[in-house]
Amino acid sequence: MSSVSVPMSRTFLERINREWHERALWIFMAIVLAHWAEHLAQAYQLYVLKWPVPQSLGVMGLWFPELMRTEILHYGYAIVMLVVLWVLRSGFVGRSYTWWMVAFWIQFWHHIEHALLQGQVIVGANLFNSPVPISIFQLWIRRPELHLIYNAAVFTPMVIAMYYHMFPSPGEEAHQQCTCAIRPREAAVS
Repeated sequence: MSSVSVPMSRTFLERINREWHERALWIFMAIVLAHWAEHLAQAYQLYVLKWPVPQSLGVMGLWFPELMRTEILHYGYAIVMLVVLWVLRSGFVGRSYTWWMVAFWIQFWHHIEHALLQGQVIVGANLFNSPVPISIFQLWIRRPELHLIYNAAVFTPMVIAMYYHMFPSPGEEAHQQCTCAIRPREAAVS
């Protein structure tokens, strides 16, 4: 009687950090870039078109202004971003993992700021007698600029992580379990 080894099926987390990692990162980056496009559209409305802050709501805000003014939308995006950064982390190794986790921890703080804003809406009382919900750093930086800073602060280490992930050192590539690494084409032998 021969024994046949049947591999146990992988969990969703294992698959998304192995065979689905590349596709998951592409989808995630498309969402992040769409979010960036919204903030850049808002910056264009503010600085080029000279619209007032309450009317500078990005492209989606032109169609759904009330939705863009709600804290739940922003908090929802912040928490989804945090969760996805956490879920995809184990697909990274070495330097790429370090940079990915830098992005995660910055996003964690960004999430705290959004939770603080959401909490003020739920409780019905704003901090520092502000007429609108206010986060810690909004005491010094206007909200549109602050969100550009936060997005850049999270996006920059993500891009660095992606670079190191796609172009790993030989030692790091040996530990990768996904197909994300890009290898230079080897010269054809004549």
